[in-house]
Amino acid sequence: MSDFNINLSDWNKMNAKKKEYYRELFEKANFHPCAVPKGFPPAGECFKFSPSYGTGYYWYYEMPGQYNIKIHDFSYKEDTVLSMDLPECLSVTWYESISGEELKPYKSLNCNVIKSFLGGYEPFHALIHRNIPIRSIGIEYRPEFFHQVLKDTFGLAYKDPKTAFKSIDETSDFPEMKKLLWELWKYEGSASSAALYYDAKAREALSLIFEHHRKLNKTAKTVLSSADAELLQSLGLYINDHYADKISIESLAKIACMGTTKLKSAFKTYYGMTVADYIQKVRIDHAEHLLAYTDLPVSEVAKAVGYMSPGHFADLFSTAKGLLPLSYRKAFQK
Repeated sequence: MSDFNINLSDWNKMNAKKKEYYRELFEKANFHPCAVPKGFPPAGECFKFSPSYGTGYYWYYEMPGQYNIKIHDFSYKEDTVLSMDLPECLSVTWYESISGEELKPYKSLNCNVIKSFLGGYEPFHALIHRNIPIRSIGIEYRPEFFHQVLKDTFGLAYKDPKTAFKSIDETSDFPEMKKLLWELWKYEGSASSAALYYDAKAREALSLIFEHHRKLNKTAKTVLSSADAELLQSLGLYINDHYADKISIESLAKIACMGTTKLKSAFKTYYGMTVADYIQKVRIDHAEHLLAYTDLPVSEVAKAVGYMSPGHFADLFSTAKGLLPLSYRKAFQK
């Protein structure tokens, strides 16, 4: 297992020489400058992963002091721990493929979701699994830029965007943002007009996040008592232990001492997802481990985590992890 550490002081020392700093940063991570290959947008810089450490590319475009756009399309040869102290920023990213775990706090990294990150507050600490492609497109904003853009756009309705960014973390229900980010990746215009296009998309993404948060705030939310929160926490632990069983909403309601309607609403408020989605997530996370570290046939892995149909299991796993079960195993055990 390898690791890669970035110290916050590095950002401050190199603040006046952004391009030089990023080149040093990429060199430290074993990425080296290369020509932009086919399939990446124009006007950015591209870095190729050293074959000794992995395969693929890291594409990067920066508007100094305002934002940067990053495309990841690479994989590590070994399980790798990333530890990064970033300057104050807000970022939004769409992950098409990734496998690993955030370590502070511990949770699995998921694909087919919008991921947000607040830099400058807590470090990013994660374990990335080997040979599984990291394919993502994201925008990282500097404070002066996002404050000014949102104030100009929303006027008196403007509020600090940190809460808005937090509200979109791990969401799979934000098709407008997914569409915008993939349009950035697939942009095929000229390099001379790219700067205007990127700037317009960066501003549009900020507005989408703010509007998405405003709509969420208009939706009535269940207010949980401390007693209900404690019951829901215990219910989550119960599901973690019995994920392979046939679990009905009625049986869970009895365990939580709630009616089914209240349970559905309270559970989504507490966990940020439905009961069914939570059970599915736990099952797929366990399946990922079984595929990586055992030689059980895929059909047996499916049964072990609660799915009788290997085909249905394969579809769910592919949606959650970006690869079919057998492809995931071959990549991980390569």
